[in-house]
Amino acid sequence: MDRQTVVVLFGGRSSEHSISSATAGGVLAAIDRDRYRVIPVGLTREGAFVLEEDDPGKFALDAERLPEVADNGTRVRWPEPGGDRVLRVVHGDGSVEEFGEVDVVLPILHGTHGEDGTIQGFFDTLEVPYAGGGVLDSALCMDKHFMKVALQAAGIAVAPWVTVRRRAWESDASPLRAAIAELGLPVFVKPARAGSSVGVSKVTEPGELDDALAIAFAEDEKVLVETGIVGREIEVAILEGAEGVRASLPGEIVLTSRGFYDFEGKYLGGDGVDVVCPAQLTDDEIAAVQDVGARAFEAVDGRGLARVDMFLTPAGELVVNELNTMPGFTPISMFPKCWIASGLSYSELITELVEAGLRR
Repeated sequence: MDRQTVVVLFGGRSSEHSISSATAGGVLAAIDRDRYRVIPVGLTREGAFVLEEDDPGKFALDAERLPEVADNGTRVRWPEPGGDRVLRVVHGDGSVEEFGEVDVVLPILHGTHGEDGTIQGFFDTLEVPYAGGGVLDSALCMDKHFMKVALQAAGIAVAPWVTVRRRAWESDASPLRAAIAELGLPVFVKPARAGSSVGVSKVTEPGELDDALAIAFAEDEKVLVETGIVGREIEVAILEGAEGVRASLPGEIVLTSRGFYDFEGKYLGGDGVDVVCPAQLTDDEIAAVQDVGARAFEAVDGRGLARVDMFLTPAGELVVNELNTMPGFTPISMFPKCWIASGLSYSELITELVEAGLRR
C-alpha cells in the first residue's frame, strides 16, 4: 500500500527541549515504517525548523549528555494554504529539496511554544493536519490555573491553591502570604506554565517559601502554591480513537526516598522512585480512576491524547493534579507503559496517534 507521509516534529523552545528530543528517539525507532514515510524535523531552541537526521540513536536519553536539536543550516518550508502541499527544505548552499506532500504532523513538543496551543494554531493556519491536542485543550492544560478552573467547573476535585503573580508578590506579598498560610504545610510551589516538574519545589517550612517562589518565578511570572495532598500518585492514559475516548489501566508513581516526582526521577532514572503499571488497585478503584480521567479529558475539550495525574487519598477520594496533553514517550515514561500494560504496543500506540491526526 502507499505509505503516508508523517513529519515527526521535536525539540522546541522550552526548557523541555531535550525531553522532546529524547521522545523523538523512541518514536523514530518504533514508528511503523511499512505504513509511514517519516520526515524528522527539529525545532531549535531559537525557533528554527531544521531537517534532522533519521537516526533514533542520535536522540537517546543520556544523563551525561541530553539530546539536542542543533542548527545545521537547513530551513524547512511548510506547505501553505492555496498552494501545493509539498514540504520543502532549503539547504545551506541555497538549494531547495522537495520532500513530497505532507499527510500529517506528529508534534511531540513539550512545554511552551509546543504544548500550549501555539504550534497547534500554526498548523491550523497552514491547514496541515496534526496529531495530539488542539488549540483549546493544549492552552488550558498548559496553564495550571485555568486547568483547575475548568476541572472545578466540571465537578472534578482538585487540590486547593493560591495563584501568585510576580508583580503582585513584589508589590505587596502580605495578603498572598496570608492566603498561602491557610493552605497549611506542606505545599508545592510550581510555575503555572511549565512541565516535567521544572521549577517545582516542595515547601515543608514557612522559611522555604521565598526561595521556592524565586525558583518558580525563573520559569514563569505566574506561580501556583498548592496544598500537598496525601495519597497514592495515580496516572491514567487517555486516547481519542475512531470509536471514542478510552482510558488505559492506571499506573502509580511510588516514591521510596524522593520528596516528589521530579525531573530526574521522571526522565533520568534517578533512585527513589518506581513507575508501576498496572497499579495495584481494586476493580472499583480502576473503574473510578478511568472515569475521572475520561471526565477530566472531556472537561478541557481534550483531543487526541492526555495523561491525567491524580491522587487517591486514604478516604478514597480522587483529586486531579494535572493533565498533560503531550506526555513523554521515553522508555521510562508512564504514558506508553500504561498502554503497553493495557495490550497496546509502543508502535501501535504511535499508529493510533497518527491515525487520529489523519482523521481530522
